[in-house]
Amino acid sequence: MELYIVRHGQTDWNLHSKIQGKADISLNSKGIKQAKETKEKLKNIQIDLIICSRLKRAKETALIINKDRNIPIIYDEQISERDFGEFEGMNAEDFDYEGFWSYKQNMQFKYAENIKDFFNRIYSKLDKIKEEYSSKKVLLVCHGGVSIPVDCYSNGIPNQDSLLNLALDNCEIRTYHI
Repeated sequence: MELYIVRHGQTDWNLHSKIQGKADISLNSKGIKQAKETKEKLKNIQIDLIICSRLKRAKETALIINKDRNIPIIYDEQISERDFGEFEGMNAEDFDYEGFWSYKQNMQFKYAENIKDFFNRIYSKLDKIKEEYSSKKVLLVCHGGVSIPVDCYSNGIPNQDSLLNLALDNCEIRTYHI
């Protein structure tokens, strides 16, 4: 199956390097522009279904991409961003952000979602998508953090400490054959 993945457009928290996991932040004007540009990039690609995070920034991006196309959208909590718990709203330099994204270290936190639990959540959803929509072209509209396990699902977990370099930029598109 063909799986397209798009990270939501920019938010003010992205602009100010604030960590936004479950925080329900809307797109800013640049994010809206990015989503419109992504819509144009995808306009000639056949998409059968959009599966979208329930968070506003992803929903807004999906609705812009889907304008005039009427592709069915399923909103799914399982592909929402990783729960950053006690780090929500902080700047990445205020804690060990690299370590937070280390599969090898598998750090445990008081409230934040453990990386292996997060990967299991995303892998489980990808297994279901593969099973239910094997003959479809599916677009996931989600988050930078979610793009990391999606990449690892398709390409394997690289032998490196931090996986941050695998994350999509705002409104970046990747294609996988899974």
